[in-house]
Amino acid sequence: MKKLLICAAAVAALFATSCAETVELKVMSYNIRLDHPNDGDNAWPNRKEATIEMVKTLKPDVFGVQEALPHQVQYMSENLPEYACAGVGREDGVSKGEHMSIYWNKETIEMVEWGTYWLSETPEEPSYGWDAACKRTATWALMKDKRNGRKFFFVNTHLDHRGALAQKNGLQLLVERIAAMNPDGYPMVLTGDFNIYPDSPCLVDLDKVMTSTRKIAVKTDSLDTFNGWGNAKGVIDYIYVAGFSAVPEYRTVTEQYSQKPFISDHYPVISVLNY
Repeated sequence: MKKLLICAAAVAALFATSCAETVELKVMSYNIRLDHPNDGDNAWPNRKEATIEMVKTLKPDVFGVQEALPHQVQYMSENLPEYACAGVGREDGVSKGEHMSIYWNKETIEMVEWGTYWLSETPEEPSYGWDAACKRTATWALMKDKRNGRKFFFVNTHLDHRGALAQKNGLQLLVERIAAMNPDGYPMVLTGDFNIYPDSPCLVDLDKVMTSTRKIAVKTDSLDTFNGWGNAKGVIDYIYVAGFSAVPEYRTVTEQYSQKPFISDHYPVISVLNY
């Protein structure tokens, strides 16, 4: 009888430990819209405070931004001291041009290593890919969750807005890189502005290895993510995942912050993941 009690206690302790180790990871993708003076009332100086309020309100553990110019990255870093940031400029691999930066909450997440590659035939150097109108990059990071000690990969990207071949081949390169970088099978998150709609054939290969949280979350929506300052034009921003035990929530963030109708011409998209 004593042995049975000991075994039962051991099983209970193991179950409790397992439950305690399951945490919620909140991730977000956010095209912040570069600082463009022609945006008038929607120009960055008029909505930058709203962006900070949004992040502080939602409190993502990790998020990827697209279109962030150096001074926008600097502003966000200065006003979000609880977050650290990794990323480079797409034009020179240092600071020039738009950044596909990754931000992480220093209280919950630890950076292990990170890097950037270009969506092109020469991914290790600043370069245009195929028929792309712009240089396009992906920033990747191997991260560790301080709450349960588990590691995961986070990749953030922005596909070209014009080149159909660049979109197709860029996603194919991402699929290949994601497979190659993860021999240990860690959970994986891919965020970004893909500039393509959910029914695009470009997504076929990606859908074989990862899943859009918008499709599988217990609580989800199908709202447009590109709002066009009030002229919505569909879903083009995504959070894809693999290796997580559950996806309780996905949502398109349409709330107003700092009394501004829009914080960008894209709505952020956010997901809660279990692992």
